Amino acid sequence: MHLRRADVTATIQAVIVDLDGTMVDTLGDFDVALNQTLKDLGRPAVTRADIERMVGKGSAHLIRSALVQGGLGAQEAAALQPEAWNRYQAHYLAINGQHSAVYPGVVEGLSALRQRGLPLACLTNKPQAFARPLLQAKCLDGFFAHVFGGDSFERAKPDPLPLLKTCEALGTAPVYTLMIGDSQNDGIAARAAGCPVVLVTYGYNHGEPIVQAPHDRLIGSLEELLRFS
Repeated sequence: MHLRRADVTATIQAVIVDLDGTMVDTLGDFDVALNQTLKDLGRPAVTRADIERMVGKGSAHLIRSALVQGGLGAQEAAALQPEAWNRYQAHYLAINGQHSAVYPGVVEGLSALRQRGLPLACLTNKPQAFARPLLQAKCLDGFFAHVFGGDSFERAKPDPLPLLKTCEALGTAPVYTLMIGDSQNDGIAARAAGCPVVLVTYGYNHGEPIVQAPHDRLIGSLEELLRFS
């Protein structure tokens, strides 16, 4: 498989795929778990539009952002973070996958990549304890040789470390390992790691136009990967 870029043609030997906003629309899960957590703590609820801007940098960032959005200062939010995290974890695990849906074209795209003999890894900023059950619930786990979460390594995307570690696990050099994501976190991390990167146009990008994120190509569905030359 080749991905044509303005400066280089990279022969793709493996693929890394993001989860939230790329393969699965999980906004409903975030909505239920986060707002139940805020209710437990006596804090104001947040809207789905708020959540869409907050997601992508891990659950800890999501919780902290929601607490600040509700009127707490940074220090107050930090002090409440441990209790909020414990409550959020319990709520999320209880409903994981129940209010989410696989995006159209995902199964077809992943199936085609596998048929071409490309090893796949899922790399998300979602905690691994959330990521694996979600993939299983959506019958996507069988596509992936490796699944890494935001807590699998010392740092999370947009740091390049998770991509570099995932390339090591796949046994491929970054230049031959395609990153597929939905946000600037994926684009920035891929650029820094030296991976070619394709971004979907339908995911979560902190309220910013996805065209502004680093990318080699934008696609409206993972099915479009089948047309790469």
